[in-house]
Amino acid sequence: MSDRAAVHIHPERSAPDEVGAILAAGIVAHVGLVDGRGPVVVPMIYHYDQHQPDRLYLHGAHHSQLMQAAGDGASMCVTVTLVDGFVYSRTALYHSVNYRSAVCFGRGVRANDAQRQQVLDAIIPRYFPGRTAGDDFEPMPNAHVNATDVIVMTIEEATAKVRRGGPKGPHDNDPHALGSAGVVELPSVELPFPR
Repeated sequence: MSDRAAVHIHPERSAPDEVGAILAAGIVAHVGLVDGRGPVVVPMIYHYDQHQPDRLYLHGAHHSQLMQAAGDGASMCVTVTLVDGFVYSRTALYHSVNYRSAVCFGRGVRANDAQRQQVLDAIIPRYFPGRTAGDDFEPMPNAHVNATDVIVMTIEEATAKVRRGGPKGPHDNDPHALGSAGVVELPSVELPFPR
């Protein structure tokens, strides 16, 4: 791992073995690159398959400037963050958030037709589990497939950082100290998709 991917602030939170799980569980990827006009970061949906841990698939419109730059081999940084809870402390400085984040560096190329179709077929069940083409929605016509671009990003380096546990302030374990301390966990949500 290069210095670019190393965790420098709170290195004890480094969790490189969790990159794949974070990417698999994530919903939004923030994709950053530098194009002809300067730096840009765009939130995007994406596809990740833990059986191909060195690939990340970005989904967007052909005419998107970010997709055009990414497809032409631009160097990219992709981050995915999961927020698990809010940590409150008896000391202002020690308020925090429990999170899991992955940062990936790499370059992209446009997917070929077979890859694009495979990703587009996989992305709906990833975000909408249990929904199937032909039963819950109309199969994707060729015009829609052809209007969508998929970028295959080869992950050259990746790292993860996590924060878990309760508050770490100097008075947080003292029940007689001023204020309160604890964690408000964010619930995981399973969305029902009625037929």
